[in-house]
Amino acid sequence: MGGGPEGEGLGELLAQMHDLQETLALAEAEAGSQRVVGTAAGGAVRVTASGELSFDSVEIDPSVVDPSDVALLEDLVLAAVRDAAAQLVAVRREAMGSVVQRALSGLLTPDGPFDPDDPDPDDLSG
Repeated sequence: MGGGPEGEGLGELLAQMHDLQETLALAEAEAGSQRVVGTAAGGAVRVTASGELSFDSVEIDPSVVDPSDVALLEDLVLAAVRDAAAQLVAVRREAMGSVVQRALSGLLTPDGPFDPDDPDPDDLSG
């Protein structure tokens, strides 16, 4: 039993899933191209990172360098790295979340494959 309405609905769903995969890949690439700067001590310690989780540079204001308190400097660098990492997570979550939300809203429209008003969603015969 070939290309009846059931097959057309499945084909449309597969095409939408393929489009979603492509859109997610683009969103991930865009998130990967973002750059963030994590800071600590009011910006005295700055860590620059890319969306690919590549930490590219560390800048330290000499005013926070105290040779007798290296532990404080270590804590400040760690805080700046954590701040940058949290920003990268937020960038990725925002990029992926908006794509998934748009995709789901398209699937759940009255003309989409998962019509919320369809009395029998398992019946793909139309």
